[in-house]
Amino acid sequence: MSPIIKEIAFTADGLVPAIAQQHDTGEVLMVAWMNEEAVAETLDTGRVCYWSRSRQSLWRKGESSRQIQNLVEMRLDCDGDTLLLLVDQTGVACHTGRRNCFFRAVRDGELVTIADVAVDPATLYSR
Repeated sequence: MSPIIKEIAFTADGLVPAIAQQHDTGEVLMVAWMNEEAVAETLDTGRVCYWSRSRQSLWRKGESSRQIQNLVEMRLDCDGDTLLLLVDQTGVACHTGRRNCFFRAVRDGELVTIADVAVDPATLYSR
């Protein structure tokens, strides 16, 4: 086991939340989960890999959409129980076709959409 992975406080399910942030702008793109294997692969390849809880398998960001994330830097928080991934995002990060997953905001007591779809999701997953 890598000395870096030993510093990560995985949950009882073997997961750790990972926040993906665009390295040069600070834009928060998405939050996902990683297991030990996903962390190791990400560190080894420089291409971000997550753990899909719905599919119960590794999820290499962009493998079906071609919207990949290249790792610039991985950071651990003070407790080691959350990762911050500074990434270089190719295209959109959200499966809805938006640049990031945080496209809804509470404004004046209402939930409003604040970002338009940049790429039709049907196009993203049309392989």
